[in-house]
Amino acid sequence: MKRHVLSALIASVFTLSACDQKAVEKPADTATPAPASVEQKADTQAPQGELPVIDAVMTHAPEVPPPVNRDYPAKVIVKMEVIEKVMKMADGVDYKYWTFGGQVPGQFIRVREGDQVEVQFSNHPSSTVPHNVDFHAVTGPGGGAEATFTAPGHTSTFSFKALQPGLYIYHCATAPVGMHIANGMYGLILVEPKEGLPKVDKEFYVVQGDFYTKGKYGERGLQPFDMEKAIKEQPDYVVFNGHVGSIAGDNALKAKVGESVRIFVGNGGPNLVSSFHVIGEIFDKVYVEGGKLINENIQTTLVPAGGAAIVDFKLDVPGSFTLVDHSIFRAFNKGALGQLVVEGDANKEIYSGRLGDAIYQPEGGAIQTVPLTASEAEQAAAGPTKASSKEEQIKLGETVYKSNCLACHQANGQGVEGAFPPLAKSDYLMKDPKRGIHAILRGVNGKITVNGKEYNSVMPAMALNDEDAANVLTYILNSFDNGGGQITAADVAKERAAK
Repeated sequence: MKRHVLSALIASVFTLSACDQKAVEKPADTATPAPASVEQKADTQAPQGELPVIDAVMTHAPEVPPPVNRDYPAKVIVKMEVIEKVMKMADGVDYKYWTFGGQVPGQFIRVREGDQVEVQFSNHPSSTVPHNVDFHAVTGPGGGAEATFTAPGHTSTFSFKALQPGLYIYHCATAPVGMHIANGMYGLILVEPKEGLPKVDKEFYVVQGDFYTKGKYGERGLQPFDMEKAIKEQPDYVVFNGHVGSIAGDNALKAKVGESVRIFVGNGGPNLVSSFHVIGEIFDKVYVEGGKLINENIQTTLVPAGGAAIVDFKLDVPGSFTLVDHSIFRAFNKGALGQLVVEGDANKEIYSGRLGDAIYQPEGGAIQTVPLTASEAEQAAAGPTKASSKEEQIKLGETVYKSNCLACHQANGQGVEGAFPPLAKSDYLMKDPKRGIHAILRGVNGKITVNGKEYNSVMPAMALNDEDAANVLTYILNSFDNGGGQITAADVAKERAAK
């Protein structure tokens, strides 16, 4: 009896399924008009052939495709190719990236709410492992990961309907998922709302990612992926758009005073949350986590791993504005630093620049002392430890460097591309080592060219005595593959006395 009941139930399920299929295949012109609340569902069931077919316009970072500018849905063809390739991580450092489209991040995809998106996913024959793609914009198992699991030399195809507007991450989800993402397999897809986004003058595409290498930050050569560091969430590099300096120096984002700017910000992770900030700007609007909620007048916005945000702001004054992850050691010591260079007329009312520089002594500051023992007083009177040889200068200078110079110029002397010039193999210093004395005593302001690259940042004068200044410069001249040399305290004193 039970078997008969079970058989009847199964038969009824297949019958209902067949009825549903017939309902889908029924021609649209014979269907009864649907009430407003069911229009989206009816649209979902419409045959794809009725939609115009469009090839997606896709761009590499930091470029963004133009706005959709359509008032109707379309079938959008998205072609993706996985390529595994060695590329530059930083000066002298290479890494074996796994990429969507040959760059990190993958190409920016822009569609409209209601579009039917067909993804043609190819894995290059030279790839060493299978790959797939998980779109956070997809409603369906694995975000498309199951449908696109693709062996090297094969192409998989699936489609989805862009149901909900927003800015979404896509990433590889092949096991081990973390390793695929950590090798650079992520990008952004924007599903524009039907009414579109408010117009702006410039749009940019920036994605943060954390990378884990066998060698330390700046260690030269081809660096393999380090799973142990990744599991411990201890990245050697935290960068924008896959590489140190990818949007700095010659590659800086560019705009003009008076323009409105929109940055589509993603965070591929795989581990770290980004505290995205543009130094010297305030975000007029933030589309929180890439969705509909808008926050206004924001200094720093959180972008979760596997998430995104949209930031809009207007440019009121010229200058170089630095993009950072405000978990700030990531910016100045691991690479999460970029530049937005703005040209145009100054507005002294909004920003005056430096108006003066005077000595400051707090009340009573000149007479406040701490009692010393006789031996301590004698030691203090003798002044700083004096090196008796060049070797001692180098040793003492290393301590001074680590305390005063390392944050900007890095442990390996490579600096930060586009922001802080390198001290390693520095043609600028080796041509005239006394430039270093001038930089320490009086600072540097304006354009200089180091190793063929132009830098235009500010280095303030440093409060070092003659001995410390001589020691740190001697250390630099004899480190970082520089050609050697020596600066004495007398050299520094002579420069200090010069007018």
